[in-house]
Amino acid sequence: MSEVKNNSRVILAEHMDSVNKNRAKLQALYGENKRITDGSYDKALAVKCINGTFVGKETDGVIAYKGIPFTGKPPIGELRWKAPVDVVTDDGVYEAYYNAKCARQMMSDTETASLYYQSEDCLYLNIWKAKDENGSEKKPVIVWIHGGAFELGGTVEPVTECTNFVRENPDVIVVSIAYRIGVFGFFHLSHLPDGGDYPDAQNLGLMDQMMALKWVHENIAGFGGDPGNVTLWGESAGAASVILLPLIKGSHKYFHRVIAQSGSPVFTRTPEAAIACTNEMMDMFGCKTVADLQKLDMDKFVEASGVLGLRVWAQRDGNLLPLDPYDEYAKGAAKDIDILQGCNKDELGFFIIGMGLEGYNVWAADRKAKKLKQLSEKEKALVEGFCREWGEDYLYDKGEKANSAALFDQIVFIAPLFRLCENQTNAGGKTFAYFFTPESSVQYVRSGHSVELSAVFAHPEVADETGRAFDETFSKTMRKMWVQFAKTGDPSLSADISPDGKAHEWPVYDTGNREMMVLDEFDIHTEKESEKKLLDWDRTYFLTKYYCI
Repeated sequence: MSEVKNNSRVILAEHMDSVNKNRAKLQALYGENKRITDGSYDKALAVKCINGTFVGKETDGVIAYKGIPFTGKPPIGELRWKAPVDVVTDDGVYEAYYNAKCARQMMSDTETASLYYQSEDCLYLNIWKAKDENGSEKKPVIVWIHGGAFELGGTVEPVTECTNFVRENPDVIVVSIAYRIGVFGFFHLSHLPDGGDYPDAQNLGLMDQMMALKWVHENIAGFGGDPGNVTLWGESAGAASVILLPLIKGSHKYFHRVIAQSGSPVFTRTPEAAIACTNEMMDMFGCKTVADLQKLDMDKFVEASGVLGLRVWAQRDGNLLPLDPYDEYAKGAAKDIDILQGCNKDELGFFIIGMGLEGYNVWAADRKAKKLKQLSEKEKALVEGFCREWGEDYLYDKGEKANSAALFDQIVFIAPLFRLCENQTNAGGKTFAYFFTPESSVQYVRSGHSVELSAVFAHPEVADETGRAFDETFSKTMRKMWVQFAKTGDPSLSADISPDGKAHEWPVYDTGNREMMVLDEFDIHTEKESEKKLLDWDRTYFLTKYYCI
């Protein structure tokens, strides 16, 4: 075991060295976007919007507009834990040169924290478009929503900077949006004595996303985008977001398609679970009311929220979100939204390397025990049988085992993927499924959670999780599929437009064949789930009704 621990330390050191190399680049992205009052700006880089005229910067044929506010007031002071405020008309001219600060988040590691400049004033978006000399046709728009378990992350991640993506695919416009996360974006308060003034606190992050989409709908035409052809794109909590947003009343006028990478309704919680998290924090600080919370040192409050790790998620509150999102999909709530969705071969590898093998096993044992308590005796027997058969040596070589990794891959990623595919298809909707298999060179990660990001965003130089760049032709082909889906609603590629020179016919998911696209680094091909044997339909599929926590 000591050898494993030492290996983990070496891997972590190599990981942080890679992060450090990107830090200087990242810090250069920050700055203060100022109002321009003397008229000294390039009119060709300026776009008039409802809340101001924003001036971007051009880099190698791509114009980036960064740090554009999509609300009328920042969610600070009296507006903390309140719904986002819509923009107001503004005739001013503003720089859009720099990323805004990231949402406040728990980062006890000061070295990691220096990667992000944080503020509660975080509701801004970025836009990338190709410089078109005579472009008149409106372009499809792709809106990226970042992941991070609804607790971490932001729009400034080097791997999701979109200049490379748009330079390669100048026929689309890409937008990345921020939202409140953690205890500022998903914190239940309405049960407290003065909580009636905070009815939306449990899902503010999703409300922020809706406000950003409203801004895009009303302003993107000025950038050359088509508000009638918008695709939402997210990974992890971002993927959960783009799957949940279609269930929000009035959302469908803002988007038409969804790309969901490794995320689903499983990343939600009940009101009871949300209240338990809030009460845990209240007890920790001896608070009784929201007014008490408002008096706290927010730095200490945010750091202390680390005890809620992987429990601060969107809430199935019966108000903004339905109590049963899967059931709403089965009823056809999103049948007019085309969906491209999938997951990676070894999702849990990311969490194992993040927690360390020993830490992961402690966490997984605790989560497994809690999950088993929710089940009937018959269901427990099914799960234990699955773990005995599938769990041995899952992810690991040379005798190292994490027997819960197979189970949590099923609970959190694979089973929810197929349940959503089944429900959307049975309701008359259209979905395309994929399975990503290329492996990292980092020990234990394999084809772990988020390793595909460097490939889909055209950043082979960013190898924080993958440890290596994936084959460039494969990566470019995958990006082309994403773009083709955004443009047409079908990710299939003919040989003449496919970067690898091969035709890739991507079948629509049906409940009989259950075909998916296997995104293999050197052999992109279709395959039936029954041949791939990804899901244990008898022993884990039923677990989707229990969600994740």
